[in-house]
Amino acid sequence: MVSDAAQGGAFLGVERSATGRRWVGPGIEIARQAERIAQLTGQPPLVSALLAERAVDPADVDAYMSPRLRDLMPDPSCLVDMGPAVERLTDAIAKREPVAVFGDYDVDGGASSALLATWLRRLDVPVRTYIPDRVTEGYGPNVAAMRHLAESHRLIVCVDCGTVAGAPIAAARAAGADVIVVDHHIAGEALPDALVVNPNREDDTSDLGYLCAAGVVFMMLVAANRRLRERGRAEVPDLMAALDLVAVATVADVAPMVGLNRAFVRQGIAVLGQRHRPGLAALCDVAGLRAPPTARDLGFALGPRLNAGGRLASSDLAVRLLSTDDPHEAAALSEQLDGLNAERRGIEAAVRDAAEAQIEQRGVSGALVWAAGEGWHPGVIGIVASRLKDRYGRPAIVIALDGTEGKGSGRSVAGVDLGSTVAGLYQRGLLIAGGGHKMAAGLTVARDRLDAVMSALEDGLARQCPEPGRPEDLHITGLVSPAGATCDLVTEIENAGPFGPANPVPCIGLDAVTPTYARVVGQGHLQVRFGRGSAMVDGIAFGAMDGPLGEMLMAAATSKTPVHVAGTLEIDDWGGRRRAKLRIEDAAACP
Repeated sequence: MVSDAAQGGAFLGVERSATGRRWVGPGIEIARQAERIAQLTGQPPLVSALLAERAVDPADVDAYMSPRLRDLMPDPSCLVDMGPAVERLTDAIAKREPVAVFGDYDVDGGASSALLATWLRRLDVPVRTYIPDRVTEGYGPNVAAMRHLAESHRLIVCVDCGTVAGAPIAAARAAGADVIVVDHHIAGEALPDALVVNPNREDDTSDLGYLCAAGVVFMMLVAANRRLRERGRAEVPDLMAALDLVAVATVADVAPMVGLNRAFVRQGIAVLGQRHRPGLAALCDVAGLRAPPTARDLGFALGPRLNAGGRLASSDLAVRLLSTDDPHEAAALSEQLDGLNAERRGIEAAVRDAAEAQIEQRGVSGALVWAAGEGWHPGVIGIVASRLKDRYGRPAIVIALDGTEGKGSGRSVAGVDLGSTVAGLYQRGLLIAGGGHKMAAGLTVARDRLDAVMSALEDGLARQCPEPGRPEDLHITGLVSPAGATCDLVTEIENAGPFGPANPVPCIGLDAVTPTYARVVGQGHLQVRFGRGSAMVDGIAFGAMDGPLGEMLMAAATSKTPVHVAGTLEIDDWGGRRRAKLRIEDAAACP
């Protein structure tokens, strides 16, 4: 059956939904390709439609459905400076030189640090991990810390940071240390005096810029294992067992779920399910993850807890948890991180309310929303920026002011490269510090230049998003009936995962279903039961009561009026009863 969208109209005739979006279904070419995939491969219709949307050729379906490192892993030497970096690292191993690992305080930095430090310890190399304090030291290497590490380490490896740390690395070099940078953040024209392994440096042609830092570290360790064997080492650490760290970092850092990242996450989740790493096993327990973890669990249950230490307390809690072999220490650290995460939610809510009030007072009309406040906790500004980006549909910057400076964090929308825009302002001398990647950035700005810098940033972003704030069309992969929304269908869809940025979980439509029950739960969430005939399916719309979606569904449930509804299917095993549940994204009146 060819959809309305395939014939040029809105899907199910929805030109404007409850959230103001137009619904778009598969076009005629996608629909035909989906039929071809289903006929040639035997894949279910919804999965075939998903594969057609991803431009997967029928001959490649098996490889796509089972992404494997052996098929997708390129030669690590394709990355600039990889060869010299591996040679210097393996020299340190041969001589048992103490190595310092300097990492970022987020999940990617903690996982990258744990990955490298654990590998070195398996090789009996003395190693020290150093994670800077978010409040007192800020992001990345600083002169004092690097100079101190260089006093007792001839090799310092910076992971998830260092690409723009020219002065701190120069201080370490002056003190006699060699420095390797393994990073993924956008690089400028000038690089520090170090071996810089970064797929986002300007002269790198590897096409691996979508990797997070842990992915780049993993590639370096693959090359290092190979080099150690060439140098006569019979046994090297098992890197496949470390893919759980790479998976958690990839998802938490919101890296695009394409290419090699899909293999990292698919195989990393399988490793995580074996619960061989005490830290992640304990964290799953405190997060209440009873079933085998999914990519969503990594992003919404594990990631925030791992980030909580760097946001509010000791910045090294995550790397300690991910590195420990002691189940008792793992349990204690996990409980501490869980408590900090709960505390973070309260602080975040207060900063978010203040930021939204400031934005509404200033007005929302341009390509950027931003807010700055005295005493705002720098540990929550990034996540508040993400919330503001979602609410206003445009890039958002949140700045914590302290003295004569402000430290800010930003999040972007699809198609708008925030990191390079911020880096450009830094190169022009408008910022004290600044950089990042496409979807996220950090900056330090002088208080007395705040308005001028935000105006310049907005001008730069406006050239990339000519219609800021306009709700994006909602793309729907296909329809399912309440009776067809089963756990088996969810499993079939998940077999085409893992999902994430650049490979979103497919949005499914239910047409002309009647809300038979609706109840507000938690902080503005709405539970709804939809039916057609005797078949029913439950759904939940998170935060729906803060906007028109909740009002519409409540009214439809009261009047028993059929609606079209769209969302993603997942398995709910609450209470030990497994059933499919719709995570509601949108709804619309039936024409």
